Amino acid sequence: MNEKIIAIKEEVSKVVIGQEKMIDGLLIGLLCEGHILIEGIPGLAKTTTVKALSSALGLRFKRVQFTPDLLPSDILGAEIYDPQKNEFKIKRGPVFTNLLLADEINRAPAKVQSALLEVMQEKQVTIGEESFKLSPPFFVMATQNPVEQEGVYQLPEAQLDRFMMKLVVGYNTKEEELDIARRIANATSQSIRAVVTTEELEVLKKQVSAVHMDEEVEKYMIELVSATRYPAEYGLEEIADYIQFGASPRVSIDMFKAVKAMAFLRGKDYVSPVDIAYIIKEVMRHRIILSYEAEAEGITADQLIDKIVEAVAIP
Repeated sequence: MNEKIIAIKEEVSKVVIGQEKMIDGLLIGLLCEGHILIEGIPGLAKTTTVKALSSALGLRFKRVQFTPDLLPSDILGAEIYDPQKNEFKIKRGPVFTNLLLADEINRAPAKVQSALLEVMQEKQVTIGEESFKLSPPFFVMATQNPVEQEGVYQLPEAQLDRFMMKLVVGYNTKEEELDIARRIANATSQSIRAVVTTEELEVLKKQVSAVHMDEEVEKYMIELVSATRYPAEYGLEEIADYIQFGASPRVSIDMFKAVKAMAFLRGKDYVSPVDIAYIIKEVMRHRIILSYEAEAEGITADQLIDKIVEAVAIP
């Protein structure tokens, strides 16, 4: 494993115990310039992990707590009238940063979600008649609570598609939870120092791009994506009624990037089908639109992805 990646993980582990898959997913987002959605019940260190990662990377960090009364200007900024100069000036919002944490993103209404779309896709902000390009690197890492029922809004499919990966965070092991409780009770958490500069992060990105991917592996990933759209062609007639819309072309693009980063994190200079298996659910699960039949029967996207991986021949 790359020494810089090891250093980042060591710093994050000072305040976050366990949750290896979440940390790997966030690192993949940073290395591929992709936005990440993290879903999990309260108390699983989602916000803490994102904050720790930004500190270890020395990135500018802003956190926005999404609420039902949030306005687009609360995120983007606004034109403010200056009576002394008799002119309007731009007050920049928290989106002007490197790493934006959108906490409980599904609590904000449609106006805020649509304002965030331009920022996520174009990496620019429009305030009044002016557009401002955001200084790279820029990432949105959003959290959402799956069990909340009141004051929440379902994220539009178009916005979900902008997230490179959706990480589903589970409970820690009993041993990890014991360690967490002891550390918090005894106030033994350490402060995090920046171990990677922006320039070094750019070098890491170039190393990820240089990871080799065989043509057969590339074709295999396209077949996996195609199977979500035309399951009957792959002998998956039993799941055809459960998928309303298959994965979008962004899935193919993001999977090509994510598997290279996954191989890099595992210390390899080439991509294997194992790397694809490790990351496929995170890249696909939020982009497969389930049918009414699937929801009625409690079928999840993860279950359908498992069936697809079993059916498509591995190179």
